[in-house]
This record gives sequence, structure tokens and C-alpha cells, in this order.
Amino acid sequence: MLKPVRALFSTQRKNKRIITMAYDAIAIMLSLYIAMSLRLNNWMFEISHKEVLSFVVTICVTLYSFVRLGMYRAVLRYMMLPALGHIMLAIILSAITLALSGFFFQSFVPRSVPMIYSGIAILLLGGPRILIRTMYYHYYKRKKPNVFIYGAGSTGRELAYALISGGEYHPVVILDDDPAKVGQIIVGLRVHHSSEFEELQSLYQPVKLLLAINNIGKGQRLRLVNKLSELPIAVQSVPSVEDIATGKATLGEIQDLDIGDLLGRAPVEPDQELLSKNIKNKAVMVTGAGGSIGSELCRQIILKKPSKLILFELNEYNLYNIDRELRKIIANISAETEIVSALGSVQKQNRMAKLMQGHNVETVFHAAAYKHVPIVEDNVIEGIRNNVFGTLAAAEAAISANVKNFTLISTDKAVRPTNVMGASKRLAELVLQALAERQSDTTFTMVRFGNVLGSSGSVVPLFKEQIRNGGPVTVTHPDITRYFMLIPEAAQLVIQASAMAHSGQVFVLDMGEPVKILDLAKRMIHLMGMSESNINEGIDGDIEIRFTGLRPGEKLYEELLIGENVEGTSHSKIMTAREVMLSWSEMATLLNSLDEACHNFDEDKIVQLLLDTPLGYLNNKSS
Repeated sequence: MLKPVRALFSTQRKNKRIITMAYDAIAIMLSLYIAMSLRLNNWMFEISHKEVLSFVVTICVTLYSFVRLGMYRAVLRYMMLPALGHIMLAIILSAITLALSGFFFQSFVPRSVPMIYSGIAILLLGGPRILIRTMYYHYYKRKKPNVFIYGAGSTGRELAYALISGGEYHPVVILDDDPAKVGQIIVGLRVHHSSEFEELQSLYQPVKLLLAINNIGKGQRLRLVNKLSELPIAVQSVPSVEDIATGKATLGEIQDLDIGDLLGRAPVEPDQELLSKNIKNKAVMVTGAGGSIGSELCRQIILKKPSKLILFELNEYNLYNIDRELRKIIANISAETEIVSALGSVQKQNRMAKLMQGHNVETVFHAAAYKHVPIVEDNVIEGIRNNVFGTLAAAEAAISANVKNFTLISTDKAVRPTNVMGASKRLAELVLQALAERQSDTTFTMVRFGNVLGSSGSVVPLFKEQIRNGGPVTVTHPDITRYFMLIPEAAQLVIQASAMAHSGQVFVLDMGEPVKILDLAKRMIHLMGMSESNINEGIDGDIEIRFTGLRPGEKLYEELLIGENVEGTSHSKIMTAREVMLSWSEMATLLNSLDEACHNFDEDKIVQLLLDTPLGYLNNKSS
């Protein structure tokens, strides 16, 4: 029986419309004949040209109504209640047309015939559509894996509808903790309490649980994710409201849980006034705009509608990607921001100065840097060139172009650094502090934060890849801890600090308690529906956790501040610290020596200069 249905679905769209319209015309004629026969109690009756004219007008008006209501644009296999509503509306118009045509043409159309015709037409026009859709659904749902949906609100309802219509998953149950919703039927699915999970899991054997709740507070969501992580099933979610609103995703797209759900704490809420202060209606430039931090800075900046956003990036492909993404966001939020995509290196001072001058840049966010500890450790000269001299070139360009605000994205690894990358970022901070002392026209700010979840080089994408490949998940040390924040948090902190800065300040975020990397790995394993194993602890599970040992230059614990002179700011979660500084004359001498060592490819001299400078640098490369 399904072969004709499959043949119908496989034919061209044009042919489907012709077949459907032909069937509808025949069904309308048959409905009119049956209605007249039932009214006259006779299957054989005579009709005049007046009745024929009434019937032709009725058929034409009905088909025209179907066309206008989009019935022939709808995909037959996805016919649901909205389409049936359109059918009923068209048939009501058809019945009215039949009655009016009988009056105007003086044809023999008894008053009860339009009523009888309406009921029959609904059966003949709507019935086959429901039947075909039901057959298709029951045939194809057997090919789709079962899933549970958590959340019986509007998001869960829309997700269920999207999955039923789609070809990827078959929703079988909706779970919710609200007693008022338990027992309801939503899109044909019964709502069960989450306490029934084990019984329902053994019955339906779902492959994953889809979290469909977007309208709760971040604290509630964290508690919910903690609860779901204990269930023996992979957990995924629908995109966030922000991603849907900006066009980055659609509701029907299923994705891994938001990285923020892995953090274990509610992210810091931004001050919207501070976010807008140095951006709205201003020309803004972001260096390293295609990187993980730089690209998120651009996303946050574009939402505040600057007059112009200059994307400065060395990697052409990354620049192309962020340019395309930002143009989509601009279209979705109806902004008038001009996007300028510029290729180039931050080490080219003249290139940057011309860009800043040509576009009257007022605010610069300097995110361009080499940041992967082992890579910089093995490429000392390039690390110093890019992180120190690149920052110097960008800052000098900003001064010459009369840029008002220049903000450096720094790192917690700049605090008492044990690797060249951290030392280079701390030296970059000192360069800006010395420049802040040398002049007063450009405000220089440094923003220091911890590890960013989801950035390139972050443990989160690495752990995901390792878990999907069946393990092992590699952790350097069982006790290693890190401060964590989200990429949007980091970007918002940078923007807010820039708005509240006095030149030469170092800002840090109150990031709460550090997170053990081992706990993060276990949490990710559980949320991906598996259990961890640990040979050393005798734990047998799906994914092995293997300890590989600390890498050269890697700390067991991270720090965010130097010294004890810490002060609060107007933002409850942002602090500032006064630290050791160098005068510009001292800095100029150091930079000259460092430049000469780089030119001579003398890595030992570079390391010695870093050790002799008040960076707090401890060379652990040999450990």
C-alpha cells in the first residue's frame, strides 16, 4: 500500500501539484453530486445548464481559495492542523459560493445542499491528506531513532513539531517536573514526570534527551543540567534564544549543551550602559578579529550598533568567516553598521595607523596574539615578535591616529608566568603601561581573565573530540585547576573594562572558585551519555580518563593578580590592581635589546632578558 505513496512523494513538485489539483476538482464535483443525491433521495436526477453553471463557479472558487491559502505549496507529508484549518475555511467559502450562485443564476440548489456538501467535501478533501500523512509518518518514524524531550512549554512544543516533521529523530515522550503539565497531550505526545525516566527509557530506548527550556534563569538551568547529568543518557539542547534571534541557528537544530552549562556557575551579567559607552555610533577596530576571542568581541560589538567596525586579521579564511557572519547579524537586527575587513599583521605599524586614521577609529580592542603555551614555547622569537612588538606597533599606531581607547586582551598566564607565552603577555601589559605614562591622549587598558570555554585550544572541544572517538580523555594532572569563563563573558568584560578605564589600569574578573579539569571531564562524559573509567582507581566505564603529566611551563594552579593592592570598581564583578611598572625610558632600552636578540635569533638572550625584567617570570622550560 505504501508503494503508490512513495511513488507520489518521489515525483517532481510540479507533477504533484497537478495531481493534487486534479483530485481536488474531482472530489468537489463528487461532493456536489452526493450532496444533491442525498437531498433528493435519488442517485439519478436531471440538471439544467443553470445548475452546471453554479457547480462550475463553485469548483473554480474552491480551487482558487486553495491556491490563495497555499495548499498547493504545502508539502503533503507535513500536513498538520494549520493545513486542515485552511481546508475548512476554503470549503466554507465554497459552500457560500454554492448558495449565492444558486440564488444569482436561479438554479435548483436546495438550501440544505450547501450544508450537506460542506461535510462531504471536508471528508473527501481533508481525509486523503490526513491518511497520506499518517501513512508517511508511521512508515518513516520506524527509521528514526527515539528521543525524549525535556520541557513541556512552548519551546518543547515547537521542538516536538519540528522533529515530527523532520527526518532525524522521532520524539516519543515529553518530560517535565511541573505537576500541572503532567498528563497533557502535546502534538500527540504525552507529558510524563521526570521521575518516570527509568521506566520510560526501558520501554522506548531513546538515544538522547533533548533539553527544550530557554525561559528559565541561569541558576535554575545550571541546577537542571546537574540533575540531567546524572541520567544514563546523552543530553543535548535546542539553540539559545540569542542564537535564534540573531539568525545563527533555528529552533529545530539540535546541538550539544551550551558550554555555559558545563561551567557550573551562572555567568556574570553585563552592564548594558558600559557595553555601549565606547561602541555605539563610534568607529571600532578589533585586531585578531577572526580568532575565538576576537570574533566574539565582534559579535558583542555589532549588537551595540557602532557606526563602523574594522576587522583586522592575518588569516584570510578566518576573516572571511567572521565578515560573513557579522553581515547576517546586521541584517537580522536591522543595524546600519559598516563592516570593513582588512588583512594584515599587527607587526606592521604603518598599515594599522593608516587604517585607524582613514576610518577615524575611536576604540581599539587588541585581541591578536599567539596564545598556545606549547607552540610559543617552541617558537620563542615569533611569540615575542607577535605578542610584544605586535602590541607595541598597534599601540603606537593608535597614538598616532588619536584613538581614544585601546584595550589589550591579556591572560591569567601573565601572572608570575612560567612560560614564554605568559611572559610575553605580561611584557605587553608593561609596554602599554609605559605608553600610558608617556602620553595622555590615548587611554590604554589591560583586561586579564582565565581560560575561555570553547575557544581554540580550550579543553572543551578537545574533550568532546576525545569522547566521540571513544577515549581516552587526557588530563595532565588529577589536581590541576583553572579559572573558567565563557567567550561571551570574556568579550563583555573586555568591553566594559574599556568603558570604565583610567589609562594604565589592569582589570580582572571576579571569577569565583576555580574548576578542577578532572571534574569538567567527568561532567562532559556524563552529559554525552557515557560513564568514565579510571584504571588507577579501579573504575570501569565507557571512557578512560588518562593522566599525561604537566607540560613544560604549565602551572598546576592559575593566578589572576600580582601583589596585594587590589581595589574594587563600579562593576561588582570587575576588580583592578596596581602592579609594578616600568618607565618609558626603561621600556625603550629593554625593547631595543629584545629586538636585537630577536633579529639575531638568540633565544637564550631573549629568555635571559625576560628573567631580568620585573615580570615575575620563572623559566620552567626544562622541567
